[in-house]
Amino acid sequence: MAWAWVKEESDSDGSVASSALRNSKEAFEWVKAGLADKDREVMVSILLDTKNVPLGVNLVSIGVLDAAVVHPREVLKPAILASARGLILAHNHPSGDPAPSREDKLLTLRLKQSADILGISLLDHIIVGRGCYYSMRDSGTIDWTPFEISLQKNSRET
Repeated sequence: MAWAWVKEESDSDGSVASSALRNSKEAFEWVKAGLADKDREVMVSILLDTKNVPLGVNLVSIGVLDAAVVHPREVLKPAILASARGLILAHNHPSGDPAPSREDKLLTLRLKQSADILGISLLDHIIVGRGCYYSMRDSGTIDWTPFEISLQKNSRET
């Protein structure tokens, strides 16, 4: 299932901005060298500007073999300080299997809700395995509707 974070837009000279991250594969390519073959879980965030051009990569947490401690404050503070409009989370599974754990799914949902409140878009959570990856957005693992909209929708339903 392919998707795009940004529409391909031409610059004034007609060239397409090529440095924007447009999908999960491009995000995976950005982080795989830093996350593959680590012997413990490592989480990073790719901070993005308004056109999804990376502003930088922030090390969020270095954990143990099968877990990493991650709090919304540590993920979002660098995004705020960098004036990032969006971010992509990425972490590895040292086992090589990129399938998300229950904790991975819950963390992603919590971080997405926290980011939405601050006006920062969490665009994806990539899990890096051995030569492969899992995209939470591509898989539809969680509801990617902005938190404020989902709150409004739920209040109308009651």
